[in-house]
Amino acid sequence: MRSTSAASSWLSRARAQVPLGDALSLLTPPGLLAKIGAYALGLNRADRMAGTDPTLRDPAFLSVLLDAFRPIAQHYFRSHVRGLENVPASGPMLLVGNHNGGIVTTESYLTYLAIWDHFGPDRALYGLAHDLVLDDPTLRAYASKFGALRASHESAHNAFAAGHGVLVYPGSDLDSFRSFRDRKRVVLGDRSGFVRLALREGVPIVPTICAGPQEQWIVLTRGDAIARLLRTKRWARTDVFPVVLSFPWGLTSGFVPYLPLPVTCSLAFGAPIRWSELGPDAANDEAIVERCRLEVETAMQRLHDELYRDRLPFVG
Repeated sequence: MRSTSAASSWLSRARAQVPLGDALSLLTPPGLLAKIGAYALGLNRADRMAGTDPTLRDPAFLSVLLDAFRPIAQHYFRSHVRGLENVPASGPMLLVGNHNGGIVTTESYLTYLAIWDHFGPDRALYGLAHDLVLDDPTLRAYASKFGALRASHESAHNAFAAGHGVLVYPGSDLDSFRSFRDRKRVVLGDRSGFVRLALREGVPIVPTICAGPQEQWIVLTRGDAIARLLRTKRWARTDVFPVVLSFPWGLTSGFVPYLPLPVTCSLAFGAPIRWSELGPDAANDEAIVERCRLEVETAMQRLHDELYRDRLPFVG
């Protein structure tokens, strides 16, 4: 009886937050594919300032979304979280994570849920998101409520200035679409913008690692050569064109929405990395930036190795 009442209450809250038409547009594969296609064709190109305002975050909307995801995390992904004591309880911070699963970013939801459940709704977390999410008006409206900001240093600065945390995945498409055989690797490429950001803003970096979501599908190839042939960098801001096996579609493109397999997921927060001896000007020194990037990448890979120790594929 209690569970029925709770479900009824949640449905009422959900209907108040998300009209049915928007839900169908956002949650069904045809609706999502239409938005991806519109972005690729350049039909949606919002002003660069759209998606940079942290005040649009809506705790009521987040509560509805995370209440729905919590049982999924617990029972479908059998998630485990450790290292929350390493996350600063207040003040600006930069969570730097490994990216998985393509457009089904399970690790993002797990991270938001862990911070929300541990610290409460006032410990705001903002994720830096791809332009695809923030150029479409409907996606932008709900992503902004969730705490998504356009991936830029300006967006991060706005959140830091208000004393909040920012979540970034520097490896982006290179990491998220890495092949199944490379699932145990953290792939940041040579991307170091997150280090420059941390140095300029004087904020600590918290390594945030998730093991498991790269097994919720099977990436056969990242498709770097295909991407160069199709010039995807120019029209989709991606260096890859992945070929994957996913449920229920089988062999398909990695940009097609899919149902993730029920793999066990482990999330860990590492010890904060601070460079108190370095000032903002260090962000302009290539040697210092590279040294700091390698320090972060090494810490992330070490944490990832710990999570994968004795792990069986799919079952954890």
